[in-house]
Order: sequence, then C-alpha cells, then structure tokens
Amino acid sequence: MDYTTTLIVAGAAFLFSGAVKGLTGIGMPTAAIALMTLFLDPRTAIALVLFPMIGSNAWQVYRAGHLRRTARRYAVFAVVLLGGVTLTAFVTRNTGDRVLLAILGLVILFFVAVSWKGLLLPLPARHDRNAQIGFALFAGVVGGMTAGWGAPLAMYLATRQVDKDEFIRATGFLIFVGSVPLCLAYIHLGFMTGTLAGASALMLIPTLMGFSMGEFLRNRLSVAGFRNALLIVFVLMGLNLIRRAIWYV
Repeated sequence: MDYTTTLIVAGAAFLFSGAVKGLTGIGMPTAAIALMTLFLDPRTAIALVLFPMIGSNAWQVYRAGHLRRTARRYAVFAVVLLGGVTLTAFVTRNTGDRVLLAILGLVILFFVAVSWKGLLLPLPARHDRNAQIGFALFAGVVGGMTAGWGAPLAMYLATRQVDKDEFIRATGFLIFVGSVPLCLAYIHLGFMTGTLAGASALMLIPTLMGFSMGEFLRNRLSVAGFRNALLIVFVLMGLNLIRRAIWYV
C-alpha cells in the first residue's frame, strides 16, 4: 500500500474512531488501532495514533473544563500512569508483532467486558487512593504496550460511579497524561519516524472532525444503544486480531 492510500484509509479509520471518542469519551485508540492493523503492522498503527490521542484529549479536556479540579482529584492515578506507561514502553520495546496483535485483541475484548453495565461494584471513597494506584498500574502496563488503557480507566471510574460529564473530564485528562510520555518513548525508541510523525499529525484533522460529530450526537442520540452496537463491533475486531496473531505470517 502506497503512502497516499495509507493516509486515505487511515483517515477514514480516524474519522470513525474520533466519532466514537466524541460520543463516548473513550475508545479512539482502541478503534483506530484495531482498524489500522488490518493493513499496517501494530507498531506503525500505534505510532500513527499518538498525535491524535494527544490532540483529541487535549481538546476534550478543554471542552470539559474544570481542569484544576480534575487534576487534583486524579493526581495519584496520573503520576502512577505516567511512570507505568513510560517504563512498560521501554521494557517491551522488543515485543514482536504477533504478541502485540494478541494483546491488542485481548485488550479490546476486555474493554468490551468491563464496558457492559453492572459488572463492577461501587468502591467506598476511603479506598480511592489505593484504587487509583492499582488501576493506574494496570493501565500503565496495558497502555505502554498497546496505547489503549481505556478498559482499566473505565473500570476505575465505574467503581467511583461518576456521572457522564465527570467521565468525559477524567478520561480526557488521564488519557492525555499517558499519551505524552508514550509518544516521547516511541520517538526515543525509533518507532516514531519523521514520516510517521507527519502522518500522525495529519490524522488530527479527521480525528477532530469525527470528535465534533460524536460530541454533537452525544446529547441527541441514545448513547446506550450506540455503545451496545459499538461493543459488538469491538468484539469482532478483538476476535479478528487474536485470529491474526494465531495465524500470523
């Protein structure tokens, strides 16, 4: 696949995944990487998603407001996540494509499982600090390998029973915090080349277009119905990634 065709196909993937994020607050890297690994290797797909992750979540944080309050509330999670993502990215730098495909598939299926209603019990406020540390460590390991830590983040927020607006604020802030060190690690490790950096920056355009579409629809459509349909698509994506890992050539 030539460079121009790659940009067009990736642009379509980011338009869709941006709409997913605008509507639900999470899922952009999960959807984008799952779609792009149909025609790109996992490391390239992850590299392409980094600038759109940073840009879309910065925009989400700005749109949601209350940055200082959000940063204070989730400071422990943010610090542990930052360290976990950075360390994991370097430790797993030699992980092969086949393993990454399998892990991506499992992460997507896990994301679907924890996104279903009623699977997590509420957590008392007195345990919040320990919960932030535990879930952030989990998120850091998953995110450092796959750039997708929406599942453990969604699990934590579900245990805290946050409302929709708080969910949008928290996910935007914490995904932004984790995506910056992951991007720097990919640059240092050589996974993010100059060409890929330019392509990733271009993908901000369809991502933000899709985000605006999803944000517009968020208050006008049944989010529950869309989320359920989306989770079915994610199941198929996850199973296909695992299939490709097993029969990887």
